[in-house]
Amino acid sequence: MNISEAKEELIRIVRTYLAKDEEGRYLIPRERQRPVLLMGGPGIGKTAVMRQIAEEMGISLVSYTITHHTRQSAIGLPSISKKTYGGEEHLVTEYTMSEIVASVYDQIARSGISEGILFLDEINCVSETLAPTMLQFLQYKTFGNHRVPDGYVIVTAGNPPEYNRSVREFDIVTLDRVRLMEVKEDFPAWKSYALKQGIHGAVTSYLEIKKDYFYSVKADLRGKRFATPRGWEDLSDSLKVYEALSLPVEESFTYSFLQDKEIAESFTAYYELYRKYREFYRVEDILAGNAPGSAAEKLKEAPFDEKLSLIGLLSDALGQEFRSWADRLSAQQEIFFCLKELKEKTENGEVLSAAEWLAKTIREKKRLLERDAAAGLAGREAEKRRRLAITGLEKLPGDDFTQIRKAFAASEEERLRKAAETGEHLTNAFRFLAEAFGEGQEMVLFLSELSAGYYSLKFVQENGNEAFYKYNRLLLLNDQREQLRAEAMRLL
Repeated sequence: MNISEAKEELIRIVRTYLAKDEEGRYLIPRERQRPVLLMGGPGIGKTAVMRQIAEEMGISLVSYTITHHTRQSAIGLPSISKKTYGGEEHLVTEYTMSEIVASVYDQIARSGISEGILFLDEINCVSETLAPTMLQFLQYKTFGNHRVPDGYVIVTAGNPPEYNRSVREFDIVTLDRVRLMEVKEDFPAWKSYALKQGIHGAVTSYLEIKKDYFYSVKADLRGKRFATPRGWEDLSDSLKVYEALSLPVEESFTYSFLQDKEIAESFTAYYELYRKYREFYRVEDILAGNAPGSAAEKLKEAPFDEKLSLIGLLSDALGQEFRSWADRLSAQQEIFFCLKELKEKTENGEVLSAAEWLAKTIREKKRLLERDAAAGLAGREAEKRRRLAITGLEKLPGDDFTQIRKAFAASEEERLRKAAETGEHLTNAFRFLAEAFGEGQEMVLFLSELSAGYYSLKFVQENGNEAFYKYNRLLLLNDQREQLRAEAMRLL
């Protein structure tokens, strides 16, 4: 299965393991809850998907790379205590609490959430001395004498032996105690994630051309060479900062993320072209509807990789607008619910000062955000939107509810204006591409990018866009015609 399918299955597993009956007992008893073992190559997103699951389900995540641990840190340190057996006092060896188990209790204390996931990575790379402890852990969910708290689902991960020399092959006894899920790299699944996360357009458009480079792990006379999804995402993050700071993107920079000279050289050359296309075609002019006709004429005769690059540039620019729209909408909705509560409390006589209530609400939201950030519960996107909402609340005048309502209405007007502007930009992009390509495969690719994007689809669903509907209908109709033609030819 790919990482997207694995995520859905893991959500189902967590839900079933945490499900309880009317008396509060787990429907699947703890001792029968097999830990999950995700087996897949390095860098395909096993750790990232665990963070997504915890955030989406509103539960905690405690994550460890088990190879960083010794037997002592995993099971605790020995200590001597006195106990009485048969009327006689004896010295016995006990163990302090495992660092791993203690970190779960610490997370519960920080977050106030008693349910979560304990994720242990590289579990099949443990040392010889730690191997028996891992077997005990998989069977009994304990490290030494200390049990992982109820409410925590155990997920482990490992790499197949071809990727790591220190891998220990699990025997049948061990495998019979886990739920094995083999995860494979999959570009279409990753691209859906990439579009939602705002991965740099140069990365996504390049990988459309060079899909074989999406995940490449080789070992030959030149040594180990690799490029992984994790490497591409980290490269994307740094590319954006390099561009913001006007720093040069050289092959040595690319190679630090994609440790394959051939791939690093290829992408660096492509990025240079991508940057030149961005300057020549002036995407901001296309979106504003001011692109000169010569640009569309040149694009008609351009090689396919240039066309694909421009589609990537347009998709990337629109994607940023779609995400910005979603951020504003989320923040505005949170502010609206706060003001609705303020109105109700004011009408009921529970609030005497709107300014004091707003100040108290802002303090509480900041406190919760800091708590969730410290506990690792606030993802980057969610944290950004919560901060936007707090900033919006801080900008409201606190004198009386009428003034507050007017200020909120003004900010909502501005949000709707920006949404309309984004809709115009989308329409202008369709108009430009139609002038250059008509209803050709390039238009199909652009529509595919939009249809695969979480925020682009959400934007169109919420705001509508006639150009999107028009070309979607035309391309669907053309596809149906081709199918009918092929069926007719088959019957002749």
